[in-house]
Amino acid sequence: MNRRTAHRAFTLVEVMIASLVLVFGIVSALAAMQQGMQALDRARHLARATQLMQTEMERLRLKNWDQLESLQAAGSQPVAVESAGGGPAGGFTCTRTITSPKAGMKEITLTTEWHGFDGRPHRALLVSRYARTGLHDYFTTNR
Repeated sequence: MNRRTAHRAFTLVEVMIASLVLVFGIVSALAAMQQGMQALDRARHLARATQLMQTEMERLRLKNWDQLESLQAAGSQPVAVESAGGGPAGGFTCTRTITSPKAGMKEITLTTEWHGFDGRPHRALLVSRYARTGLHDYFTTNR
């Protein structure tokens, strides 16, 4: 009877291996959750940065050629960014740069920078070309 009971019980080594597998599973799940939270943070901030840049680009669409030339003459300038409530958009800085790649055309570059919750810097660019006849489509990149 004693011998049979000993075979039914777990040994200390089996319990330690089972505990190690369990700990490994929990640590893996926590690491995956952290990566997911970082991706969610990046996506939210990139969406907000894109909204801010599109708003500024729409403001620039309303300007005429002479106004764009005066903005270009002023050089690279920070752009006032606002939150949805009308106040400053915390953590975001946006810079506008206007260049002339050829006569009769302006290249407008908006660069928005922010820091993620982990403190790492992020940047998104919006580039558009504006001809004397009007603004062409613009595109956004994330670096």
